[in-house]
Amino acid sequence: MPQLVPFYYMNEVVFAFIIIVLVHYIFSKYILPGMVYLLVSRIFIVEDLEDIFY
Repeated sequence: MPQLVPFYYMNEVVFAFIIIVLVHYIFSKYILPGMVYLLVSRIFIVEDLEDIFY
C-alpha cells in the first residue's frame, strides 16, 4: 500500500495541502456567500413577518 511507504509521504502531504487550499477557496468564493445570502434573507423575512403579525 503506497500510503504506508515513507517515500510517498511528502507527495501525499503536498497534494493534501493543495486540495485543502483549493476547497477553502471554492467554499469561500462560491458556496458560502450563497449560504450567507440565503440565511440573511430568511432572517429579514422572519423579522418582517413578526412585524406584521405581532
